[in-house]
Amino acid sequence: MESKNKKFKDLAVARVNKALKHIQLIGNLSNKQHYSYEEQDVKKIFSALDNEIKNIKQKFSNGNGRNKDKFNF
Repeated sequence: MESKNKKFKDLAVARVNKALKHIQLIGNLSNKQHYSYEEQDVKKIFSALDNEIKNIKQKFSNGNGRNKDKFNF
């Protein structure tokens, strides 16, 4: 039987790598040859990402809770 810690580590590796890949894809939106955006749009993206990182840190500090907020312009 798989230990809880091993399961945590296996899932953490997969999920963090997936999150990093998706963050890199967000970075691709900075290419002005393919996309047009305003500084306000960029600020909203970074605000949403910063807020979610804060929420995750708080969850690990508290050890519980879920937050299902979604990003939207």
